[in-house]
Amino acid sequence: MSIPLPTPAIFAHRGDSAHAPENTLAAFELAIRKGADAIELDAMLCASGEVVVIHDETLERTTDGQGRVSETPLAALRELDAGSWFAPRFRGEHIPTLEEVLEAIGGRIYLNIELKNYATPRDPLPERVATLVERFGLEENVLFSSFNPWTLRRARARLPRVPLGLLTAPGWTGGVLNGPLGRLLVPYEALHPERRSVTPALVAAVHRRGARLHTYTVEDPAEARYLFALGVDGIFANDPAIVEEGG
Repeated sequence: MSIPLPTPAIFAHRGDSAHAPENTLAAFELAIRKGADAIELDAMLCASGEVVVIHDETLERTTDGQGRVSETPLAALRELDAGSWFAPRFRGEHIPTLEEVLEAIGGRIYLNIELKNYATPRDPLPERVATLVERFGLEENVLFSSFNPWTLRRARARLPRVPLGLLTAPGWTGGVLNGPLGRLLVPYEALHPERRSVTPALVAAVHRRGARLHTYTVEDPAEARYLFALGVDGIFANDPAIVEEGG
């Protein structure tokens, strides 16, 4: 299956997280207005079982709450302010559910949903995310990504038509998964290595496998242009206007 994005594509990392609080509807709407090709967001389960959109397993960094997301029910999460930490004008932004996000922007822009059940890999996150995507009819507008190949395989079993992106970390473990082993573990349509792992040889190898290469997280316009010149198919950037900034 193909990924319907231009080459190169710019993924707004957690929305336009350079100018709005990450993983909020404000950040997603701003990314759309800035012309991002896609939005990357993070999904995990809260204590009451709903899929919520937040990056950290704990609440302290991006909200005025405390504790673990997995131990906090949705009713309590809705009471938290997820915007003031970024700037006073975002006071009142809340942690959205994935359902709210799909309702608001599904179909308006391509979405990369990272399945973040790393601490609880046996939980039903992949199936619940897949159910929501199917309910909204967004199989052609969504990419699932994860550092965990088994999580991706579960998502593939539930929604075979949704492309997969294998995230890999820097260092030797990521290097191993960047090779043929990663594709054997999970038949991905895109490899998502950390930017310092990207080489001309890796780009060529991924393209020989018939896959795309999207790299994270790029904050320097000159580096973005360099990566595009290497032939990467996309970058994750906190500012979706990153290339325009450097002329």
